[in-house]
Amino acid sequence: MISLSTLVSSGFFLYLCTIINDTRMPQKIIILDFGSQTTQLIGRRVRELNTYCEIIPYNKYPADDSDVIGVIVSGSPFSVYDAKAFRTDLAPIAARHPMLGICYGAQLLAYQGGGTVESAPSREYGRAILAHTDAADPLFAGISVGETVWMSHGDTITNLPDGFDIIASTDSVACAGFHVRGRDIWGVQFHPEVFHSSCGTALLANFVNNICGSRGEWSAANYIDTTVEALRKQLGNDRVVLGLSGGVDSSVAAVLINRAIGDRLTCIFVDHGMLRKNEFNRVLEDYRCLGLNVIGVDASAEFFAALAGVTEPERKRKIIGKGFIDVFDREAHKIDGVKWLAQGTIYPDRIESLSITGTTIKSHHNVGGLPEKMNLRLCEPLQWLFKDEVRAVGRALGMPDHLIKRHPFPGPGLAVRILGDITPEKVRILQDADDIFIQGLIDNGLYDQVWQAGVILLPVQSVGVMGDERTYENAVALRAVTSTDAMTADWAHLPYEFLAKVSNDIINKVRGVNRVTYDISSKPPATIEWE
Repeated sequence: MISLSTLVSSGFFLYLCTIINDTRMPQKIIILDFGSQTTQLIGRRVRELNTYCEIIPYNKYPADDSDVIGVIVSGSPFSVYDAKAFRTDLAPIAARHPMLGICYGAQLLAYQGGGTVESAPSREYGRAILAHTDAADPLFAGISVGETVWMSHGDTITNLPDGFDIIASTDSVACAGFHVRGRDIWGVQFHPEVFHSSCGTALLANFVNNICGSRGEWSAANYIDTTVEALRKQLGNDRVVLGLSGGVDSSVAAVLINRAIGDRLTCIFVDHGMLRKNEFNRVLEDYRCLGLNVIGVDASAEFFAALAGVTEPERKRKIIGKGFIDVFDREAHKIDGVKWLAQGTIYPDRIESLSITGTTIKSHHNVGGLPEKMNLRLCEPLQWLFKDEVRAVGRALGMPDHLIKRHPFPGPGLAVRILGDITPEKVRILQDADDIFIQGLIDNGLYDQVWQAGVILLPVQSVGVMGDERTYENAVALRAVTSTDAMTADWAHLPYEFLAKVSNDIINKVRGVNRVTYDISSKPPATIEWE
């Protein structure tokens, strides 16, 4: 649950209360998270409508909801009739605010209203076409028959409660959408938040803007001034230490905090030995040009020693996370008066590390546990922003494009792009191959068309021929994806000629590689990184 004190400290609540000296009640949409993989997409779409929203666990609805203008109930991996299903009584909330149930959320509304939800004869995943819509219903205003919607369900509503009217259908789903007569309660069986739902943005806009009455005042650009002021109040005259990674998130967080408190922020940039080629020196120079107070620490020997012989991905992340804590702790004790640890944590970091279903997709070294170890309070000014919102803030702060447009890079660095154990020689091979791939994307005008790219060193060797000699060397995989928020991603359809050139350059120039492959997996089911 996002507490009031957290909102005040992050600047969001201050923003909502002081928009252009506006004293009207702040507005927000609450998204009740029942464990769907696409819950964060709902939040992203609402933010695109310039409306502030909070995603909270299904059972943590706030006692004070005076600033709430509407509630969206997410999907879930469970069936409403499962004994282990997540449930909460939606009736009291729906009595006070407009409510939209999505997939499981729609089924839960129908189920709690006395309807019937059963396992469908056949599961429905993927695109479907609206065969019927009620044009008079405000949720479907401007949405016509023939629009594409995205289904992902194994259950269906077979009997609606009294007073529930069907307002949308597909050829295979009789109740693709319903409205409770005389009430501001709606449900849809499909996922409007998913990009493939062609009418999804229009439907969510109908709900957020027209039904809930959003004034559309949320903006990442307006976030800067109010957050800087909030940081000044939060941090006072205290000193802050921030762990830089070289990526967009920590860089934007550093510039934002530096604007608030100046040189009372000390940034620590750790070289754990698994950064990209020459990255340590390049990034240090970038940060100094931004006027940041930066300490560079070469701790690569420590990390290589701790990782020796380790092959399990999650253990690698834990070891590197602990290593960061140890380095930060050591360096922070060299600075007098440090009371805060700042981090560039953003929304997707938190979601992948903390799940209400109890499933951790992967651990992020900057999520959880750090303040207890270091005896410092935590400052995370970006923790409720999505990646593209972070970039928008960075641009508004005047940061250079090459920092803002940097592809995401994992905190553990190349350690999670080397499948198997880590050695300095493997890192050298991967750094050289990765440098050729990334520079090739830049030189060919492809870098900005890709969300994230990198090379993976595979734990296999293959036979090859170089000159007249037989080789038995390493294979690498190129990985490049397109995405808007990293919650879903598709493999980038890079030109064959480009891939051929990169493959030849890697094999000819990187000692120890004789085979290059290209990963054409999407997320889901795969993740962007291999580990």
